[in-house]
Parts: sequence; C-alpha cells; structure tokens
Amino acid sequence: MTSTTSAAAPAEATVPAPWLPVTAVAVTLVFWASAFVAIRHLGHDFSPGALSLGRLLVGALCLGAVALSRGFPRPSGREWVSIALIGVLWFGVYNVALNEGEHRVDAGTAAMLIQVSPVLIAFLAAAFLDERFTLYLGIGLALAFGGVGLISLASSEGGDSDVLGVLLCLVSAVVYSISLILQKPLVARLPAIQVTWLACTVGAVVCLPFLGQLIDEAGDAPASSVLWVVYLGVFPTAIAFTTYAYALRHMSASSLGVTTYLVPPITIVMGLVLLDETPAGMAYVGGALALVGVAVARRKPRTIADEVSPPA
Repeated sequence: MTSTTSAAAPAEATVPAPWLPVTAVAVTLVFWASAFVAIRHLGHDFSPGALSLGRLLVGALCLGAVALSRGFPRPSGREWVSIALIGVLWFGVYNVALNEGEHRVDAGTAAMLIQVSPVLIAFLAAAFLDERFTLYLGIGLALAFGGVGLISLASSEGGDSDVLGVLLCLVSAVVYSISLILQKPLVARLPAIQVTWLACTVGAVVCLPFLGQLIDEAGDAPASSVLWVVYLGVFPTAIAFTTYAYALRHMSASSLGVTTYLVPPITIVMGLVLLDETPAGMAYVGGALALVGVAVARRKPRTIADEVSPPA
C-alpha cells in the first residue's frame, strides 16, 4: 500500500464520460430507495440505534477494504473537521433520527419531510458554494416537491402524526443538506471512496453506545433480518454513498440534490414488488410530477451566446 491520496487525486481529476456520473446517481437512488423498504421490514426486529450501528459497521468494513487499498487518506486539518461533521451528522444523526422518525409517522409523511432537503441544498449551495440558483432549478424544485407532496397524501392512511416523529424527519433532512454542502469541496480533492469510508467510520463510532442493543437484538432476530442489515451496510451505505460522492464531484450540489426526489417513486415500485403494497392512483401522479420536476431542474439556462448563430 504505497499509494497516497495526493497521488490518487489527479487520476480522478480527469473528466469522466458523461454517462458515468448519471450512472452513479442512478445506482445511488435505487439503493437508497431499497433502504426504505429494508428499514420498514426490519422495524420489528431492530431498534433505530441498533439498526444504525449495524448498518454503519458493515458499511465501514466494506469501504475500508477498498479505501485502504489506495493508501491511507491524508486530509488537511480543516478537511478532517468537515469529515468528522459529515460522519456525525449524515451517518450518525441522520440514520438514528430517520429510523426513529419512521416508527412515529407514516411513510408518506416521512418521505415528504425528507424531500425538503433539495430545497435546503439549493439555498445552501447558492450561499456557500457560489452555485447559481436558476429559474429552471426553482421551477423544478417546486414541481418535484409538489409531486412528493401528492405521494405523501396518497400514501397516508390517517391524519394523525406524531410531532416528535415529524421533527426527527426534519432533523434528518437538515443534517443531510448540511453534510452535502460540506462534502462538495472534499470530493474535489480527495477520492470519494476514502471520504465516504472515513465519514462512515465516524458515524459508526458515534453509534457505539447502541452496541449492547445491537448484540441482543441480532441474537433474537431471524437470520433473514440479520442479512437485511448486512444488505443495508453493503449496498445503500457502502456502495450508494460512494457513488453519490463520485457524482457530487462531477455535478453541482443543487442539481444532484434535486435528483433525490426520484427516491419516493422508486420506493413505491419496490414496495409494490417486495412488500405487496399497492399505493393509491394519486401516488403515481405524484411520481410522474416528481420526474418532470427533476428534468426541469437539470436544464441549463440558455445564454445569449447560445441563441446567436455562429458565423458561416
């Protein structure tokens, strides 16, 4: 293991084929959508903290095996602070808060609350990353958020919501948004796999107080549920967070953030196939509207130069 981060970074600095970041985003969205299905399935076998720790321990081990093959990362002091914050917020607080929140509010409400994050990301990116908040982005956000709202209304089975559950889902959305802004400068210099591994490891350390619960609950849970925890650690965590970090390196934070509006429609399909859940017709309308919103948000505004024909 003689390679270093400084040697590896230039290799990732080359411009990738256009389809690679898009593929990375697609992989992330599918695996993150599957996580909602897995978490729902595991709700009776694992408590929120234990599930978070189990998922992060598996993810950290998988990521470490790959990341360390490229040499031990050497972030600067300021980068270490950002990595620690991402680990605490995105991998620690986000997972525990979301798992607990989904025990207290219905899935549709939780999905809509989490999807306020692209709005927060767009504003934070404009404020701290000098990204332009375009008209297309604003319209796309509004359309996509409206679509997620329809999905939420269609998925809700009752009108009662636990206030603490709502607040926990909002906490998850806020810490995710802040973490994405912190991660953007990091992946511009450091390999995505190493940033993800370090942050995931920090998150696992933060969740270590739940170790006793994890051991007890894993001993009582059926083998299939334990395998689902392993799945969460390998695919929605190790692989999906790495592909997301890779895409973030080559896309703006605001444009990438809005693509998460595709998670609820994908989750609906997976829920239908794997959990035999049949959403109301309005949920399909909401999913289509979310797709339109993402497409609009990804459009680039035309400039005067684009509209003027080049000389013959």
